[in-house]
Amino acid sequence: MSELRIRTRATGALAVLPPGGLPAVTTPTGGTVDVVTSVSAPGFNPLDLLYASLAACMALSARIAATRLGVADRLGEVRAEVSGEKANDEPSRVEKFNIRLEIAGDLDAATRQRIVGDAENICTVSNTLRCAPALHATLG
Repeated sequence: MSELRIRTRATGALAVLPPGGLPAVTTPTGGTVDVVTSVSAPGFNPLDLLYASLAACMALSARIAATRLGVADRLGEVRAEVSGEKANDEPSRVEKFNIRLEIAGDLDAATRQRIVGDAENICTVSNTLRCAPALHATLG
C-alpha cells in the first residue's frame, strides 16, 4: 500500500447568518453555498451538507482506491449516495450513515467490493465521523 500523502490546502468554512435571513457559507478557497431550512426549499440544509461531504469524499476515495489497486484505467462512473438516520433521543444527531456506492467499469464483483472497503478506509470524512472528533466552540 502506498504511503499516506498529506496535501496542505486552506480548509474550513464561515457561516454568516444575517438578521432574519438564512446562513451563507463560504470557504477560504472561494466556495459559496446558501443554506436553506424549509423542507420544500431547493438547496442544501446543514444535514445535506454533511451528507454531501461524505458522498463526495467516498466517490473521490473510490478513485484513489482503484488507482492503488491498479485498475483506475477500467474504472467507470462512481456514484456515492449517502443518507442518514436521526437518533430518537437527545442530543439531536445522526445515529447511522448509509453509504451506497455504484461503481461502473470493467471490474469484477470482488474488485468492486475491495474498492468500496478501501474507499471507506481512505475517506477523511468517514474516518473523522467514525472517530468522534473533539469539538471546541468559543466566543469570538
